[in-house]
Amino acid sequence: MSEALPDLALPTTPAAVRNDMASLRAALDTVIPHKRDTLRNLLIATWNIREFSGLSEKWLASGTDSPKRDWHGLWAITEIVSRFDVIAVQEAGGNLKSLRTLMKTLGPAWNFIMTDITTGDAGGGERLAYVFDTRRAQLSGLACELVVPPEWLAETGPNVLRQQFARTPYAVGFRSGPATFVLTTLHVIYGNTSQDRIGEVAGVARWMQDWARRTTQWEQNFIVLGDFNIDRRDDPLYQAFVARGLVVAPQHRDLPRTIFDRDGQPDKSSFYDQIAWFSQANKPLLNMTLKAGGNFDFRPHVYRTAGLTTQQLSFRLSDHYPLWVEFETGA
Repeated sequence: MSEALPDLALPTTPAAVRNDMASLRAALDTVIPHKRDTLRNLLIATWNIREFSGLSEKWLASGTDSPKRDWHGLWAITEIVSRFDVIAVQEAGGNLKSLRTLMKTLGPAWNFIMTDITTGDAGGGERLAYVFDTRRAQLSGLACELVVPPEWLAETGPNVLRQQFARTPYAVGFRSGPATFVLTTLHVIYGNTSQDRIGEVAGVARWMQDWARRTTQWEQNFIVLGDFNIDRRDDPLYQAFVARGLVVAPQHRDLPRTIFDRDGQPDKSSFYDQIAWFSQANKPLLNMTLKAGGNFDFRPHVYRTAGLTTQQLSFRLSDHYPLWVEFETGA
């Protein structure tokens, strides 16, 4: 099946935007596997789309416009999202204009499910959302937010939760062909130091381990994904994340996570975003076969004639790269 969106450009669409979209589509065709119905595959992604909320209804937002996200940026976001079967989105906001415009552009075969906004300073008014292609993935019936048991909050010692998650992790079950899978996404509090995050990172790993132990079969295919605000690979936050048996996708090990990271220098790049699952004896506890994974660097293909700084680009499109995996699920 074809993954690319139809040409949605109007006669008044600037030539620069049309050219950018052609470049973006060609790059996506090269990097992201095609969706297959025979020997069926499943494409899952996570993306922190910076301040994914309001929208300036023009092709190029000016320096005085607020928000800075414009039609050009949203069209690029939509094209990227369209290449996946299910994508977990962090930083969706209370204003749903960008999300609703994305859904209209994707078309009637697409759907979404999301949380309400998280109130309070730590939550930042954010939502967690899943956008999915209903031709390829359907809801299986489960949708829940993870609430910490009071007993956990009474515990003492290092790396323990002191309070409920600032933004409650969101778990949703899906079905795709013969496979069922449960995705749990979150956006860990950033705080003032990395120590402010370690309780949440350890807490979600513990929750997922307990949940997996209560399940008698691994057909549930538990997958954790989102923005964990892990500073570096193998740092204390990463160790807290994997201490309960979660294993990150090996294809992501040396990939930069944000557009501000230093390409080719993993030791100087963030490790914020993750897609992970449980493993036993080096074998993933999944009834799906991992085939590929990666990120997608959109920078060379968008706003090429606009003269934007990296910071300006981050508000129009995002500061994070989408992170993705491909599974083979069978016929």
